[in-house]
Amino acid sequence: MSTNGESIPEIIGEAAAVRATKPEAAARPAAVALPITVADLEKDPEVRAYIEAGNANLAVIGFTEHGLRHANLVSHIARNVLRRLGYDQREQELAAIAGYLHDIGNAISRYDHSLTGALLARDILRRYGVAPEDIAIVMGAIGSHGDDTQRLGEPVHAVSAALILADKSDVHRSRVQNPDQSKFDQHDRVNYAAVSSFLRVDPGEKSITLELTIDTTIAPVMHYFEIFLPRMVMSVRAAEFLGCTFHININGVELL
Repeated sequence: MSTNGESIPEIIGEAAAVRATKPEAAARPAAVALPITVADLEKDPEVRAYIEAGNANLAVIGFTEHGLRHANLVSHIARNVLRRLGYDQREQELAAIAGYLHDIGNAISRYDHSLTGALLARDILRRYGVAPEDIAIVMGAIGSHGDDTQRLGEPVHAVSAALILADKSDVHRSRVQNPDQSKFDQHDRVNYAAVSSFLRVDPGEKSITLELTIDTTIAPVMHYFEIFLPRMVMSVRAAEFLGCTFHININGVELL
């Protein structure tokens, strides 16, 4: 499969090869005990209000679901990425926390939501007495997960990389908030065509694979690549930060 004479891997590879990262220079978590888990945030009324308000705001302007379902899923996947790759329990929990909170900035505005979300998360975590070093890790992950102003998210530490991979892997028909298929835009159509999605982490092969099943009677496979090229570039960079390669398998065929 190719476009303009270049294959999909070539296009994504060129876009992802911006500059080398230095994972060894990344910020480190605090040495003191982490006073909360993501379970505490799931019961927090302020957090729930921000997530639900953000999702409502996005529904008004035609975006896919970014509510409690998405927050929970991204939290679980981000934790699992680091668990499968052998990161410690603390970094796994920070990834889960960042995943749960990553879209709360949508309660303010979709634009620059990664930055506003990081600042909202700071205040919430301060309330729980989280160490500044750990707050910085979560803020960095949320602030670096990407936005809608043509600025790609870039991994700055392992928690950040796990969040990017988890967030960008959530492609599924349950995210479509528009009930009228005749009014679907391209994002609605591609998400609705995604019957299943799974992010497979293979620590032995050092590979991370997004496995999708797409109903091609609803949207052709090429539409996924046309719409989600930025997501794929971010995922390639995030996987490389974690010392892995990134692959996409659609309908049983490895396309990247």
